[in-house]
Amino acid sequence: MENSVQYKEDFIVNSRGVKLFTCTWLPASKKIKALVFLCHGYGVECSLFMKGTGIRLAQAGFAVFGIDYEGHGKSDGIRCYIKRFSDPVDDCANYFKTVREKEEYKDKARFLLGESMGGSVALRIHRKQPLDWNGAILVAPMCKISEEMKPSPVMISILSKLSTVFPTWKIVPTRDIIETGFKDPLKREEMRSNPYVYQDKPRLRSGLELLNASLDLEQRLNEVTLPFLVLHGEADVVTDIAISKGLYEEASSFDKTLITYPDMWHGLLFGEPEDNINSVMRDITTWLNKRSPSLGSSGSSPPLLTHSHLSLIHHASKDELHPI
Repeated sequence: MENSVQYKEDFIVNSRGVKLFTCTWLPASKKIKALVFLCHGYGVECSLFMKGTGIRLAQAGFAVFGIDYEGHGKSDGIRCYIKRFSDPVDDCANYFKTVREKEEYKDKARFLLGESMGGSVALRIHRKQPLDWNGAILVAPMCKISEEMKPSPVMISILSKLSTVFPTWKIVPTRDIIETGFKDPLKREEMRSNPYVYQDKPRLRSGLELLNASLDLEQRLNEVTLPFLVLHGEADVVTDIAISKGLYEEASSFDKTLITYPDMWHGLLFGEPEDNINSVMRDITTWLNKRSPSLGSSGSSPPLLTHSHLSLIHHASKDELHPI
C-alpha cells in the first residue's frame, strides 16, 4: 500500500521561533491532481494518526501536506497547550502558503481538510484567506462542542478565572475522547499506544480557547463562502452534528455538500472499522475529483472566488442560494 506513495518529513520554524514538524505524501507517479492540506484535531498529529488519510489521498493522485501544531505531535512547545487559537491558524496558513507558491504547485487546485478541531482551524484559515482556496473537507468539525463534552457554565466561569493565573494546569473536566469518539476497540488501543497522542486532561487555557473558537464559529456560519463537503457521524458525542447541519444551511457557499453516517462516531478517518473508513474516503475522493482539473487538461487550477463573487454572496438572500 505504502509503496505507491512517496513520504517525506521536515521541520520549519514559525514566526514565534518554535520548530514545527511537517510531513508530505505524494503520488509515486508524480502526476498530481490537486493539493490537500491537513489540519489535525486536538491532541493528535499528522504522521501517524493521519497516515492512512495521507496515503489514501496520495494513492488517489493528490499531494498531501500536514503540519503538527505547536505543542502537538513532533513539534516543539508545551504539550497540547494552546495559548491562542489564532496561533495554529496562523502557522498552518503561513506554511500552506509557502507550499502553494512553489513552482511545481502554484497552478494546482488547493483544498483544506480539517478534522474535529482541525475543521475550526480550516474555517478560520478560509476567513483569513477568503480568496485562496478551491474548497474544504470538514470532518466532524468543531463548530460547537457537544453538551455532553462541555463543562457547566459555573465550571466555565471558575476555569476562566483560574486560567489567568494557571494557564497550563491540566484540570479541565471532560470525558475520555478516545473512549467516546473512536468506535473500533483496536483503533482505541492504537491511539493509546501512540506516544504523540495527548491523553491528559486539557490545560486551562487550551480548553477555553477551544470553547471560544467553537462559539465564534457557531455565530458566524453565514460568513463561510468557499465550496465545502462536511461529513459527520450521527452517533458523534464529541462535536455536535446539529452544527454541521447548521453550517450546511447557513453558509453562503454556492457549492456545499453534507453527508452524515448512521451509527458512526466522531473519528471517521481513523476510529471506525476499515470498511467504514473506506466508505468515508470514497466520498472525499469523489468530491475532490469533481473539483480538480483532469490530468489531461492544461493543468491550471479551477478559478477561485473573486471579490465580485463575494459581493454577490454577501447581498444574496438565503432563499436565492441553492446548495449543490
